Parts: sequence; structure tokens; C-alpha cells
Amino acid sequence: MEYETFVSGIGGQGIQLISRMLAVAAMENGRHVMLNGVYGGEMRGGKSLATVVIGSRPLRALPVTAQAAAAIVLHPNFWEEPSRRLRPDALILADSEISAQLTPLPTQSFVEVPATRLAREIGNPLVGGMILMSAFATVTGLVTTAQLHAAMRGLVPAHRAQHVATNEKAIEAGASAVAPLSRRVDLDGADGKAAA
Repeated sequence: MEYETFVSGIGGQGIQLISRMLAVAAMENGRHVMLNGVYGGEMRGGKSLATVVIGSRPLRALPVTAQAAAAIVLHPNFWEEPSRRLRPDALILADSEISAQLTPLPTQSFVEVPATRLAREIGNPLVGGMILMSAFATVTGLVTTAQLHAAMRGLVPAHRAQHVATNEKAIEAGASAVAPLSRRVDLDGADGKAAA
């Protein structure tokens, strides 16, 4: 009844923001959520990793996750450590431009999303993470696109309100880039474990 997701990249890619978006959207979907962010002191370029645990029942422990069911990867740097903690059947979503630098197991589902290209087409290269998060939500069905939109609007501070329209385009682009529910997650599975 729990689904653990790593969001991995470097500082400046919005890792912590998009992880909070997923967490807030899941709470709006009636789920129980824990979020843990780890990042360096650098504004850009340092390690940035978040863990989002979503459950159908109250979660009892901090999200210090020995193994995760999924990962969203924005940059190959610092990827080795979380990659070793993925389950053999994990879902991995990654930007197409870095996919050749990742080495998923043959048993893992690997979904490439042209996030960088789509971000350039939208006109803001910084929204690649938002595109990947939306693609992840669309593939798994953990949250809806509308819930992501609402979460993003609530999390963007007033002094950054000029970015909301671009972020909305990014969310829509991510949802359109993948097959809906191709790795649907059922948190209410009878066996007590999230089914994908």
C-alpha cells in the first residue's frame, strides 16, 4: 500500500519543487505522503535527491527508503547511489538526452521522455523536471494532471508567478509525451503492496 519514488538530479533543476508537487497532489488525491529532500549547499550543480512515499494508509516511518519502486532521473550525476536502491522491477523515467548514461536492469521498465527538447520548444529549458514529473504521473496514475496543476500553483511563490503559465504548458507537454497508465500503480491492492 506504499509506493516509493526517488527524484534525482542536480541543484537548479527543480528537484525539490517537483517532488513537493507530487506530494501535495497525492495528498489532494486522499493519499498519505512523506517527503524527504537531500541536497548540497550549492545553488546549482550539487547533489539533489528527494524521496516521495505515497500510501493508502498512514505511513509510520520516515522515508529513509532501502528500496524504491520508481525513479525520475534528470541528470546522471549522483545517480549511482539511488540506482542501487531500486527494486529489480522498478519504473525509471529519464530525460532522453541522458538515457544513454544510465544502466537500468533488464527487468526494470525504462521510459525515455524528451524533456529537454520539449522544454526548449516551450521556451524555458528549466521546466524539464516539470515535464518529467507530469509524464510520471500520467504513466502511473498516482495523481492527475489537474492535481499537478493545482499543486504547482499553490507552491510557486508570488514573486515567481510569471512562471505559472510556462509551468502549466510543461505539465501538459509531459502528459502528452507518454502512454497514459502504461505502468498504472494500484495503491489499494489486496496484497498490501502497491501493484504496478
